[in-house]
Amino acid sequence: MLELAGIVILGIFAQWSAWRLKIPAILPLILIGLIVGPFSTFFTEDGSKWIEPLWNGETGIFPGERLFNFISLAIALILFEGGMTLKKEEIKNVGPVIYKLITLGSFITFAVAGVAAHYIIGLNWEMSFLFSALIIVTGPTVISPILRNLSIKKDISAILKWEGILIDPIGALIAVLVFEFISVGSAHGTQYTKEALLEFGKIVIIGTSIGFTAAYAFALALKQKWIPHYLINVVALATVLAVFVVSDLFAHESGLLAVVMMGMVLGNMNMEALKDVLYFKEAISILLISLLFILLSANMNMSDLELIFNWQSLLLFGIVVLLVRPFGVFLSTAKSKLKVNEKIFVSWVGPRGIVAAGIASLFGLKLSMQGVEGAVYITPLVFMIVLGTVLLNATTARIMAKITKVLLEKSEGILIVGASPPSRLIAKYLQDEGRSVVLMDSNAKSVEMAKKMDLEAIECDIYSEDLVEDIELSDMGYILALTGSSRINEYAIAKLKPYFGEMGAFRLISAEEMHDPNSYPEEGLFSHTDDYINISEVVRDFPYINEINIKSKEHYQEILSITKQDIKTIPIFIKDLDGVIHIIPSASERVPVEPGYKLVYLGKKLNSLN
Repeated sequence: MLELAGIVILGIFAQWSAWRLKIPAILPLILIGLIVGPFSTFFTEDGSKWIEPLWNGETGIFPGERLFNFISLAIALILFEGGMTLKKEEIKNVGPVIYKLITLGSFITFAVAGVAAHYIIGLNWEMSFLFSALIIVTGPTVISPILRNLSIKKDISAILKWEGILIDPIGALIAVLVFEFISVGSAHGTQYTKEALLEFGKIVIIGTSIGFTAAYAFALALKQKWIPHYLINVVALATVLAVFVVSDLFAHESGLLAVVMMGMVLGNMNMEALKDVLYFKEAISILLISLLFILLSANMNMSDLELIFNWQSLLLFGIVVLLVRPFGVFLSTAKSKLKVNEKIFVSWVGPRGIVAAGIASLFGLKLSMQGVEGAVYITPLVFMIVLGTVLLNATTARIMAKITKVLLEKSEGILIVGASPPSRLIAKYLQDEGRSVVLMDSNAKSVEMAKKMDLEAIECDIYSEDLVEDIELSDMGYILALTGSSRINEYAIAKLKPYFGEMGAFRLISAEEMHDPNSYPEEGLFSHTDDYINISEVVRDFPYINEINIKSKEHYQEILSITKQDIKTIPIFIKDLDGVIHIIPSASERVPVEPGYKLVYLGKKLNSLN
């Protein structure tokens, strides 16, 4: 009981440490597992581990094949959650670079890394290509923490983010198919006979069929409201486990394929209730991953690690990082607009993730139990690639970003909270002037209207913790809170300023502040005489943004005095001689201006002052 409780405590501590240190969680999880597992044998008198996952007659947690069963079920749930994140719309909407990376890039990794493992390590072809299939996966859980604190070019971060999201379930599916092909071959001897190929086809057909059927059956149960809302999550959990077990009964080793397919099908159904299922599965996945990787790392012995303590493993690691990844990236981006320095950075950042390590351990255990030649190398080799790439990228990503000049010196992007008509009009002007702008709103209709104007907009709750994790917002340096709620505007500034407001964070003043000169906030935006209602009325009557030349400081003050008297004009920006847009705070009279600058204002045109 002490060991089991210790694993849970250490797992959650590792997750918390990763959050505090802003590093991938897999790093502390595996390191803690190695410390309490094989490394601890150096500190005990009898050479035993502090935590022994397998029961050895005296100590241990799981007797017999129970560890294997637990890993199988845990991986099934993790893969189901991964399958739910893969949506057809996302694949259709991603650019050609991302599409090629998850197709051509995956094939290159599979082929070249497999050949390298065969000739360098000496693995047979089956184990070599299983290894290469397992290291295809990068994954968002390892990419996001590395990029989150890097203000790099937006298109670069988007490529790496979407590659990680989309390749996770795809890579898992490829690895599952390769494993099942190997399992069928080993069960029928070394020759892949007609019978073996038929057995493989049976696994694919049954796994796919059961996955599809279960997905539609579960969706029907939700639509018909046969499941009460408070039971949806636990019924989904039970269904996934049932699908895994039933599929395995019909065709041995088809369970993983079935749950991946079930997840993919459900993930592409537009059902509100499925969002709750996904959130629940994410929480379950965090707990399972925390337990799983400490168990898997602790289960390894020093003899397993000694298999990779040689120059051949180091050479294989170098080939994967310095040859396979760059080769795949450069071929996938051959006809893209990416510059050579940007391709080099994308090539460098390719850490392997949780799915790779988890499936590798499961498959390594299964194939070792079947007595397959070379299976003992799978887990330590994949763990080496995972730990090595995560450590390498976590420590050198910023340095490489500086060397390749993809690191932004200043975050000039503008995050606008609220996607109402005034927000959309202002965002469109800024975007046309070459500024990076992102609108966020919890109102789906407002977000849709923004997207129809070719604006980047995200549907997001301001109270969601996931917002600050979005690496595609890494180039945001300004925040404009333009919602109709002063409470939300204040909260947005307080919450988001440390992440996206290094250059400035502003909000519309409230109606109370507008009528009380003693309460003008420092972060007030545009003017002291306009709140959300005023700006909305101006946009309703005069949905235009105009510019007027500033001849002198006195001229600027004159314009401001007129805009304060004319309720149909609101000053919003200053454009300098270089065409750079500067945000006007509510204390607009303090803004430094020079002759030749332009005042950008909202509403009725002021012809008489030009």
